[in-house]
Amino acid sequence: MLISDFDFELPEELIAQHPPARRDASRMLVVNRRESVWRDGSFAQLPELLREGDALVINNTRVFPARLVGRREPTGGRVELLLVRRIEDAAQPHTWEVLARPARRLEEGARLSFGGGRLAAEVVRHAADGRRVVRFQPAGDFDALLEAFGQVPLPPYIRRETDAPTSAEDRARYQTVYAGRSGAIAAPTAGLHFTPRVLEELRRRGVRVAEVTLHVGYGTFAPVRVEDLSGHSVAPEAFEVTEEAADVINSARAAGGRVVAVGTTSVRTLESTADERGRIHAGSGETSLTITPGWRFRAVDALLTNFHLPRSSLLVLVAAFAGRELTLAAYAHAVAARYRFYSYGDCMLID
Repeated sequence: MLISDFDFELPEELIAQHPPARRDASRMLVVNRRESVWRDGSFAQLPELLREGDALVINNTRVFPARLVGRREPTGGRVELLLVRRIEDAAQPHTWEVLARPARRLEEGARLSFGGGRLAAEVVRHAADGRRVVRFQPAGDFDALLEAFGQVPLPPYIRRETDAPTSAEDRARYQTVYAGRSGAIAAPTAGLHFTPRVLEELRRRGVRVAEVTLHVGYGTFAPVRVEDLSGHSVAPEAFEVTEEAADVINSARAAGGRVVAVGTTSVRTLESTADERGRIHAGSGETSLTITPGWRFRAVDALLTNFHLPRSSLLVLVAAFAGRELTLAAYAHAVAARYRFYSYGDCMLID
């Protein structure tokens, strides 16, 4: 199958630039896979659409301020880094693989400065796909300095003044209300719609909530650079499924309940840890699972997801779950009905 088979036209004005006034005020397209139909709804209706005994699986990763804007030394030229992956090296702590801008000027040995000099860095070497390996030399606690001077790395389709600090709105809203484990460079956006009230209503109705972790990395949103999808692989991302979460999910399924994944990251976590019978096994590690049409879903019965970029691996995953024709038809309806797209946009529930 070709990535060009997953293209669609999207007017730019439908790309949400700000979150809705309330998290749970988003619209929700409800898609029935078996009958190949959909209807317009709202996210606030989600508790009514799930059943007693279902297991709702959420990704509790937390976005850390992975975007740094600083200067090259000694020229003072502007530089921007996106921290992609921490490299575990006891001899050289605080070493990261980064996306850099402008990368072409950051040769080995280049010196960088952030936070008025309190967070210095040196380019150690080149890495794959134009990335750089950078070693930081912090004047104090590295994580505290990153919290102080880093910015939430909003996706490029959300327009912000380049050098301005991330707004207070973004700091709060580009994070799920249940985010707990720091390590993601992008939010699991299907979870942005939830509020404590919605979660409490789901529990009151007998829906069990299980938390898993997948630290969203560059692999989740990296562009597909090949035409033939058989040549594409998602870069590894760290995950964890606890014994408690596995027990909740397996008990629900054994009793006839559905497993409802919140977001594609939850899907990839569950499908990475499920055996052939669909039973989830606790564990941690990295997954590079790349789901394309033809994948046999073993663990997931329903999916809540936002609307994704054309020609993206996320759209391909959704199409693998719902069917390509139904997915693209539902997307065409969403465009015509003026749904809001991408991270701060509306969502769809696929059953």
